[in-house]
Amino acid sequence: MSIINDLKLQYRIGGITNKLIYWNVGVFLLSIPLFYQFKEGFFYYPDWLAVSSAPFDIVTKPWTLLTYAFFHQGFFHLFFNMMVLNFTSRLFLTYFTEKQYLGLYFLSAIFAGFVFVLSYYLLNSSSSMVGASGAIMAILVATTTYQPLMEVRLLLIGNVKLWHITAVLLILDLLQIQMSNTGGHIAHISGAFFGYIYIKLLENGTDLSRIIFSVTEFCGSLFSKKKTRTFKSVHVNPKKPEVKRETKIVYKDKTQQQIDEILDKISQSGYDSLTAEEKQFLFKAGK
Repeated sequence: MSIINDLKLQYRIGGITNKLIYWNVGVFLLSIPLFYQFKEGFFYYPDWLAVSSAPFDIVTKPWTLLTYAFFHQGFFHLFFNMMVLNFTSRLFLTYFTEKQYLGLYFLSAIFAGFVFVLSYYLLNSSSSMVGASGAIMAILVATTTYQPLMEVRLLLIGNVKLWHITAVLLILDLLQIQMSNTGGHIAHISGAFFGYIYIKLLENGTDLSRIIFSVTEFCGSLFSKKKTRTFKSVHVNPKKPEVKRETKIVYKDKTQQQIDEILDKISQSGYDSLTAEEKQFLFKAGK
């Protein structure tokens, strides 16, 4: 139980990067008993979760342009993506807000999924895709576009410029695009392109992340209950009767007057001169 409590605590106090990693890992663990084919040894995701290259599927299931980015084809696919996500996110959040980070993540995932569908349609081929790689590449390229000369220390290599890392990854995608995992490499390149455009528009004063939060606020307003005037009028605070206030004040003055008289008697004749009733009254007043 202590491990579960530690995970809950890390989720609550961690930043937006931790939360995204938790969501990706949680969805992956949930997908194992639901979608992993143990006999064949691979995941099979239905077309209402994975993004399909068939344009008609996108029209009937538009949410797949986002859901696909939270599923992965295996442990190493997830591990590498989350490792790069953690690295790139911390660099991006050094210069930008969490809202801009989330906006870029979701919009680039949608854009990469759309380019994947369009590319396969033009290639007259069919396939499906899962993975957060497109959104992760968008975050990396966005940070590189803004700070290309930032130095990053890599294990066994030392300090390198950020644009060197980004360039190597993009070149590898371009070289492998016709060899294997064509859809994945298309998503990487399209996500990288979106990250570049996102920063350039942001530098010119256009924040695309507002699209996401404008849509969520609009959807939230549709489901929120409007308060009626009748409801408001019921909760008018009534004024307290003046009689009660006067009663309390009179009672307080009378009590204080008795205390003052007893104290005067003590100062003149001593405590022993008090009657039993006066002593009892003074005792109760002292409480």
